[in-house]
Amino acid sequence: MVQPAWQDPVLLAPETAPVPEYGSGSLADLLPTLVAGQGVPGFDAVIPELTPADRNCVFLIDGLGWEQIRAHPDEAPFLYSLLPTSRGGTGRPITSGFPATTATSLASVGTGLPPGEHGLPGYTVRNPGTGALMNQLRWKPWTDLKAWQPYPTVFQLADAAGVRTAQVSAPGFEQTPLTKVALSGGSFLGRLTGEERMDLAAERLAAGDRSLVYTYYSEVDGQGHRFGVGSDAWRGQLMYVDGLARRLAEQLPPRTALYITADHGMIDIPFDEHSRIDFDEDWELGAGVALLGGEGRARHVYAVPGAEADVLTVWREVLGEQFWVASRDEAVAAGWFGPRIDERVYGRIGDVVAAAHDDVVITASAKEPHESAMVGMHGSLTPLEQLVPLLEVRS
Repeated sequence: MVQPAWQDPVLLAPETAPVPEYGSGSLADLLPTLVAGQGVPGFDAVIPELTPADRNCVFLIDGLGWEQIRAHPDEAPFLYSLLPTSRGGTGRPITSGFPATTATSLASVGTGLPPGEHGLPGYTVRNPGTGALMNQLRWKPWTDLKAWQPYPTVFQLADAAGVRTAQVSAPGFEQTPLTKVALSGGSFLGRLTGEERMDLAAERLAAGDRSLVYTYYSEVDGQGHRFGVGSDAWRGQLMYVDGLARRLAEQLPPRTALYITADHGMIDIPFDEHSRIDFDEDWELGAGVALLGGEGRARHVYAVPGAEADVLTVWREVLGEQFWVASRDEAVAAGWFGPRIDERVYGRIGDVVAAAHDDVVITASAKEPHESAMVGMHGSLTPLEQLVPLLEVRS
């Protein structure tokens, strides 16, 4: 809203941002709840709406948020029909966690911990040990896995407790660092096509009296980034993955609960100067900034030593009507990254954290040309990005 010239702008206070439902209804709570119901020691059923099952399957569709399913009943008739089953039949979504991005969300799923504990709090974050930006999706530059994420995964602990555990995904993901720190444990089974993955996931579920199987599909997110949510390419992928979900649901062995979820939603951002603020061309936003991390809708800003307060002031004055702009301590206190922050993680969070409220992004055309050219974006705390399904099918 445009303010009259004689009035001060209304800035978004960090504490007004909607905080993910850590501890009762976030992605980090899903696997702990499932394995608690399978008798794995050390876990509690923290999503109270879910009923235990001997065999559990999680099908994670990258980029397919709650609002995207609700908006496309014709392209996703099966998934749409399952909306009333979400979150134990309450018909409600869960939240991804902040930021709503793949590396962070997959780590939350696999470790059962929020970002402030597992330590992957963004797409790119500063490594306090080196002072350089670390891309946590591509794991560049290389960083020691155990030092970066020291906790065991839920899959590892379930496997050790006798639950037959498997991940069924694209073969290329088997040796990636993100898989190793977030999703390892039990057997990794690589299959190229979605149909092969669904069929094998059903087989692996039947292989144990207690089983936990995770399977994944990425291209809904890929087409959304390239062409936008609602594009022909994106809708084609949605129709395809709707068929995959139905295929898996029809093959479930007895005593199985299938949960269909996502790592984040997505929003299309127009290509105009009001919607895309180019950090590389904005001297005011760049003043005192040593490193720009995160991604367009969830930025970690690392200040030159001594300039932290000035950077926060400028970013809040320039962007505070469109972004929730917080200092590191304000974001931590507001619970954006979870109820607890491990000491090793604290310095990875930006001196300033900016989360988009409006349909706007902070691009970096020179430093991030690929990311800056994307149509569909995600990362922030808005419902389009945060809300993800927890659709359920039981046999």
